[in-house]
Amino acid sequence: MKLYSYPLSGHVHRVRLFLSLLGLEHEVVHLDIFKAEHKTPAFLELNSFGQLPVLDDGGVVVSDSNAILVYLAKREGRSDWLPEDAVGAAGVQRWLSVAAGEIAHGPAAARAVAVFGRPGDPAELLTRAHRILGLMDGQLAGRSWIASTAAAPTIADVALYAYVAHAPEGNVDLSGYPNVNAWLRRVEALPGFVPMAAAPASLAA
Repeated sequence: MKLYSYPLSGHVHRVRLFLSLLGLEHEVVHLDIFKAEHKTPAFLELNSFGQLPVLDDGGVVVSDSNAILVYLAKREGRSDWLPEDAVGAAGVQRWLSVAAGEIAHGPAAARAVAVFGRPGDPAELLTRAHRILGLMDGQLAGRSWIASTAAAPTIADVALYAYVAHAPEGNVDLSGYPNVNAWLRRVEALPGFVPMAAAPASLAA
């Protein structure tokens, strides 16, 4: 199993984290995005979108971080991480959509502006970030894990973790979200947890 990676990507980290939580052996192939190694013809044959991560599982190629989480949970028969029942599966999907939507366009985008010099309005992105963090904090009130019926972590928690944990790199203050902070610590206490590399103050500087 081979994972094409960039170490400062939260999308990549969610896959690395889940592979580690499942105890699955894999090879990590780091690509230099500043040299456009993810846009080469060879890589575009794996993922025509030219995005990381990509998982190559013995010739079965899966791209998109959330799709890879689903693939791995199904491959390993881990219904604890991805419930089979309709209500449980829908609850997980709801928060996978948040990871790809509000988190990507809030905390992750604010971090991309601050760290990578990507274009964007920092004030608008901070507003978006705090809105979704407030909703997450409310969802986590009185529960340990983000999916509505989950008594244990699911791939929704894995998908959300990196860009929330690293939101301060985008100047997003997490201090006002006690339930989110407690949830981050619970994720970090899971057996097999691996952290994501901290970004420099700004790669664009």
